[in-house]
Amino acid sequence: MTSWATKPATDTVTGLMRDISGIGTDAHRGGYSRPVFSTAETELRAWFTEQAERRGLDVNTDENGIIWAWWDTATGTRRDAVVTGSHLDSVPGGGEYDGPLGVASALVAVDLLKNRGFRPRRPLAIAVFPEEEGSRFGVACLGSRLLTGALDPNKARNLKDVDGNTYADVAAANGQDPRFIGADHKALSQLGLFVELHVEQGRGLADLGQPVAIGSSILGHGRWKLSVHGQGNHAGTTLMKDRRDPMIAAAKIMVGIRDTAAKYRDARATVGRLRPVPGGTNVIASRVDMWIDVRHPRDEVTAALVESIHLNAQVMAAEESCTVTFGVESLSPTVHFDAGLRDQLEMLLPEAPVLDTGAGHDAGVLASHIPTAMLFVRNPTGISHSPEELVEDTDAEAGAAALADTLAGLLRAARVLGSDLQAPPMMA
Repeated sequence: MTSWATKPATDTVTGLMRDISGIGTDAHRGGYSRPVFSTAETELRAWFTEQAERRGLDVNTDENGIIWAWWDTATGTRRDAVVTGSHLDSVPGGGEYDGPLGVASALVAVDLLKNRGFRPRRPLAIAVFPEEEGSRFGVACLGSRLLTGALDPNKARNLKDVDGNTYADVAAANGQDPRFIGADHKALSQLGLFVELHVEQGRGLADLGQPVAIGSSILGHGRWKLSVHGQGNHAGTTLMKDRRDPMIAAAKIMVGIRDTAAKYRDARATVGRLRPVPGGTNVIASRVDMWIDVRHPRDEVTAALVESIHLNAQVMAAEESCTVTFGVESLSPTVHFDAGLRDQLEMLLPEAPVLDTGAGHDAGVLASHIPTAMLFVRNPTGISHSPEELVEDTDAEAGAAALADTLAGLLRAARVLGSDLQAPPMMA
């Protein structure tokens, strides 16, 4: 693990991002692979802790693995806090900015406020949420879901990664006691609002010619696992007419998912992961597992699309004498960020446009419990979850400055009423 103890504090976003640019690089996929509890993610967490402590923040990690770095008021009372932050984990072969940009920007925003001589009337916290991408255990925003009670802790403990390791075992091996994960009402009671800065994962800002936007909503989205069951057999001795090949059925199903989604305006449906079992070149698979990501602004349309995918998959599997099993892994309804908080951000950042997003975030999970908002920083490529994701240096610094201005305004303000809180997310 890198030692940060001898390095001077860095007061630019680009400098902080440069410090961590060598952590978790993926020579095979390109980009970065930083799954939760990996060596890379653990090193990033140590880096953040060191950086936060260097800024005089009080750092602790809760039972759900969320890191909190507190800038306390003179009274030391942690109530009605203004919170910012993001995540440090990544999808396999992901981009440089998805997650870490929000964490680095939060640290720099603290620097900017302190350089102005600012003294908060409300406590400020930076939060780093684990397993936001769900790339290891399949449930996105796992840390914030545990915190809010949106994920059953028993289900979380039994989640398995691709190697068959349970969340409970991996957590215990990394110093976290899995017996104590779950809803943390005490922690939630300390939070007044949450503002998450994130790289934009689309072309909205690039087309508008603006460096920073305010978020309006997150599309409803979920993940489903579909398994096609056939008959494992020998690739050389089994005649084509005698096969029950789940790979053929899976191929038909994947094309069917694309075609079905195309019938629903504004829908997105993706098969991003496929796993044949046992996976030998000269073996007809006995089972094929695929994971499906479905998104739409209207939750009833998401439900209808998923039902169509399931029914069509059953028909296509039967054509190959196969069967399917189907189940939800995570599901989040469409989230509209708190209107009162969004209005405040628009007053504090009058030049910033307001955009929605099709990407999920911890801010969306927290929205059913406290007022939340998001800031997006321009990505000129419009590409994310890929090594081609990009933020220009000037835009990164503009984002941190916008975040600092936002936090300053909110830290001076009275509590924002949560008039627009969402219904609690479905248990997943």
